[in-house]
Amino acid sequence: MEAITNFSVRVVQRYLPSAFVLAVILTAIVFVLGVAVGGEAPVNMANYWGDGFSSLFKFGMQMTLVLLTGYVLALTPLVQSLLTGLTRQANTPKQALVLTVVVSFVCYYLNWGFGMVAGAILAREMGRRVAIHFPLIVAAAYGGELVRGPSSSIPLVIATPDHFMEDAIGIVPVTETLYSVWNIALTIGLLCLLVIFFMVQKQPEKVVRLEADSEDGEGVPASGKAYRSPSDRIENSRWPTLFLGLLAAGYLLNKALLQGFSIDLNTIILIFLALGLLLHQSPAAYLGAAEKAVNAARGIIVQFPLYAGIAGMMTSAGLVTQFSEAIISVATPETFPLLTFLSAGAVNFFIPSGGGQWAIQGPIMMKAAAALGADPAQTIMAFTWGDGWTNQIQPFWALPLLGVAGLSARDIMGYLVIWLLISGTAIVSTFVALTVFG
Repeated sequence: MEAITNFSVRVVQRYLPSAFVLAVILTAIVFVLGVAVGGEAPVNMANYWGDGFSSLFKFGMQMTLVLLTGYVLALTPLVQSLLTGLTRQANTPKQALVLTVVVSFVCYYLNWGFGMVAGAILAREMGRRVAIHFPLIVAAAYGGELVRGPSSSIPLVIATPDHFMEDAIGIVPVTETLYSVWNIALTIGLLCLLVIFFMVQKQPEKVVRLEADSEDGEGVPASGKAYRSPSDRIENSRWPTLFLGLLAAGYLLNKALLQGFSIDLNTIILIFLALGLLLHQSPAAYLGAAEKAVNAARGIIVQFPLYAGIAGMMTSAGLVTQFSEAIISVATPETFPLLTFLSAGAVNFFIPSGGGQWAIQGPIMMKAAAALGADPAQTIMAFTWGDGWTNQIQPFWALPLLGVAGLSARDIMGYLVIWLLISGTAIVSTFVALTVFG
C-alpha cells in the first residue's frame, strides 16, 4: 500500500496540472465531445458555455462566504485556543492523522460545508504543532468529504412531499435511504477504512512542513494602543461587531424557535458570521482576519464559473442524457444500482454539483429503475454515493480546503487517488452484497 501510494503521489505531482488549468482542459474536452458526439456546431457549444457561465454565481458566492466566515472564525482568540487544546491531544504524526480524520469525517457527515472549513483549519493547526508531512494531513482532512449524511440534498429532496419527481417515484423516506441499516454500516465502514489508510502511510523522506510565516493572528494593532482620531477609536472598539453579531444571533435563534432548526449553506454562513463578529474584539480585528480569508478564496471565485460553463455545455448538448441512456441499455435489475453509482461518479467529474446533476440525470435514471424493477431507494443512494465518490479527485470541491491550507491540488491528489479506489471498492462491494443477499 505504501509503495502504491508513493507511486501515485509522484505521478500526480509530476503530471497533474493546477486546478485552474484542469478546469480549462475539461472545458476543452466537453467542447470537443459536444461537437463530435452531440452533433452540435462549435458556435452552439460556445453559446451553451456562455449561458451556463453565470449559473453558479449564487452558489459560488455562498461557497466564498462559507470559507471566508469560517476562516475568520478560526482566527478568533477563543477558537485558536480550542484548536490548540485539541491538537495537543496528538503528540505523534499517526495520532494527528487519526484525530484529523475522525473529527473532519464527523463534521462532513453533519454538513459538508462545515466539514470543509473545520477539516482544513484542524489540518493547519496540526501542521503547525506536529512534525508531520503537511500535504498528507490535508489529504486526511479531505478524505471524509465523500460521506453522505443528514444534509445530503438528493435523499432529502426525494423524501419531501411535492418534489419534482413525486408523480414518477412517489416519496422515498430517509429511513430507506440515509438511515437504512446498510447505509449506516457503509458509512461506519468507510470511516474505519479511512483511518486505517492514513495510519499506514509513512512520512516521505522529504517532509513538507507548514511554513513558519503561516502563523495567523488577528493582524491588528496590539490591544491597549492609544487611538487619536474618533474613527480609529470606532474601528478598534467592541460595540460595532458586538451589535452586528447579536443581531445575527438573534435572527438565528428566533428562526430556530419559530420554524425549527435546519442547516443549509445560508445558515452556516450566518452562524459563522455571528460567532466571528462576537469573538473578534473589533471591526479592525475582523477585517484583518477577512483579508487573509479573501486570499484563500481566490480559487473558488475564479474557477466556479468555469465549471458552470462546463455544466451548461454538458446539459444543452445532451451529453448527460446520451451517457445515461448508454448505461441503461446494458443494465439489469441486479446491476442497475451499481451502474448508477459509476455513471453518477463519471458525470460528477464534469458537473460537480449534486443538486444540478440530479435535476439533469436523476429523472432518466429513476425512470429506468422503475422500468427495470430496480429498488428505488438503493438507486437513489447509489446516485448519491457516486456523486460524492469522485469528489475525491475533482479539485472543484477541494478548492475551499486548499485555499485555507495554502496548497495546490497536486499536493494531496496522489493520496486521494488511492483512497478513491479503496472507497470505491467498499461502496461497490456494498451494492453487490445488496444484490446477492437482498
